[in-house]
Amino acid sequence: MNGKEVLKVNILNVQELRKSFGKFDAVKGVSFSVEKGESFSLLGPNGAGKSTTINMLTGLYPPTSGSIQVTGVDVINNPKLAQKSIGVVPQEIALYGALSARENLKFWGRMYDLSGKALDKAVDEVLEIIGLTDRAKDKINTFSGGMKRRVNIGAAILHKPEVLIMDEPTVGIDPQSRNHILNTVKSLNQNGMTIIYTSHYMEEVEYLCERIGIMDHGELIACGTLRELRETIGDRSRIIISMDKGFSKDIEIGSLIKNLVLKKDVLIKDNLLTVFHKEPHLVLSDLIQLVTKTGTKITSVEIVEPNLESVFLHLTGRSLRD
Repeated sequence: MNGKEVLKVNILNVQELRKSFGKFDAVKGVSFSVEKGESFSLLGPNGAGKSTTINMLTGLYPPTSGSIQVTGVDVINNPKLAQKSIGVVPQEIALYGALSARENLKFWGRMYDLSGKALDKAVDEVLEIIGLTDRAKDKINTFSGGMKRRVNIGAAILHKPEVLIMDEPTVGIDPQSRNHILNTVKSLNQNGMTIIYTSHYMEEVEYLCERIGIMDHGELIACGTLRELRETIGDRSRIIISMDKGFSKDIEIGSLIKNLVLKKDVLIKDNLLTVFHKEPHLVLSDLIQLVTKTGTKITSVEIVEPNLESVFLHLTGRSLRD
């Protein structure tokens, strides 16, 4: 800009983060950083270690080892100070059903040391942001699941945090509320708030996030922009062939595909055959013939262009929602 180099500052630094529960290693040496004003996602299936990582970032869980700094503050040694710059939207609804939306927001505002006119102003602004000004006096137990989640987000941004950490904020809600939440998060980020967002919904991550860290079995197996992650599989599409049954154990992948594609580009799971290829239309007919010759009936064929699901499948050998 104007010949001047833009200085990029990391607002979060995580180094070799580990968390063990007895003999179970939930998080295994995870390292990443997030720039100020960035929208960053931890993407992975349930049980990948995302929520455990988030709980350590917010100071809720002490790590077994490793380091975390948020806005230059050591979260492990000084969690209370670090938490002043963090807003947290947990998976579970953290609201009081017998209180109204406004009363809930005022309660949480006081937890952030807001009071008087400053608190009232913050609550009014948040109700406007989450689109619930007209329902401010209604009790939370009259709200839909999606509306409760919107109030949950409102409670996390009352103190205008520098970093907003969101753990699966759209699970189990209606499409309208989901779209409202996504648009709200997008707007907050565009206005300068740093977003750290965990999800196993690829479309949300693709819409919201500039960079993505893919977690699986407690490890960060890849990290980069969507474009960089896609480059790990090149421009290869997926051919997905569904069958009425899985292949017999005596049918080897190598003999099935012969010289058609490389063995590493083929995945077989139950009754699904997935093949990565740059020009799927050139090999589709031959693949169908090869499968048919095994005596297996094909029930459907789909060609999917490169996306996050393709990257995850390529890296782990399993679907994001397995």
